[in-house]
Amino acid sequence: MFEPTLLQGKRILITGGGTGLGASMARRFAELGARLVLCGRRPQMLDETAEALRSELRAQVDTIPCDVRDPAAVDAMMDDIWRTGPIDVLVNNAAATFIAQTEKLSSRAVDAVLGVTLHGAVYCTLGAGRRWIEGGHKGVVLSILSTSTRTGRAFTVPSSIAKSGLLAMTRSLGVEWGLKGIRTVAIEPGPFPTR
Repeated sequence: MFEPTLLQGKRILITGGGTGLGASMARRFAELGARLVLCGRRPQMLDETAEALRSELRAQVDTIPCDVRDPAAVDAMMDDIWRTGPIDVLVNNAAATFIAQTEKLSSRAVDAVLGVTLHGAVYCTLGAGRRWIEGGHKGVVLSILSTSTRTGRAFTVPSSIAKSGLLAMTRSLGVEWGLKGIRTVAIEPGPFPTR
C-alpha cells in the first residue's frame, strides 16, 4: 500500500512506544524506513521493543525512559533528543485509563489519567513545538484519541476528558502553528489486538 521508503530519513518520537499501539506503530514506521525514538516509563519494555525492531527489521531505534507527567523530565528528554538532531514527527500515544464508576473516582485517580494522557501530551507537544519553531523546522504532531472523544463512554470518563482536551489542542495548534509549517493531526483508533 505504501512505498517501503515512505518515511526514509524521518525521525519519529513515540510516547508510550514500548507496548500496545505505540509498539505496533513503531513497527510499521520502521518498516517504512523511519528512525525511531521510543519513550515510556518502563525501560525494560522499551528495550525489548527496540531490540525486536533492530533484530527483525534492522531498524534504527533509540529509547529514552521518561515520565511524561513531569514537565522537567520531558524538557530534558527533548534536549537529549535534539542533541543529535530534531525529530520530524511526535506521536502523542502515552495514555492511562481504567474502568470505574465515575462517582467513585478519587481525585488521585482522575489526576493519574489526566497526568499521562493530557498533561504529558501537552508537555511533549510544547517541547517539540518550541524547538521546531526556534529552529525553523517543519514538524507533525500526531495525537492518539479514542472513539469516546466524540461519542462518550461510561466508566472511562477521565480518559474521555483527556482525549477531548487533546482534540482541542490539535485543532487550536493547527490554526496557530500551521502558519509556521507545523501540522497537528489526530486519529481515533477503535479496538485493536495487541500482544
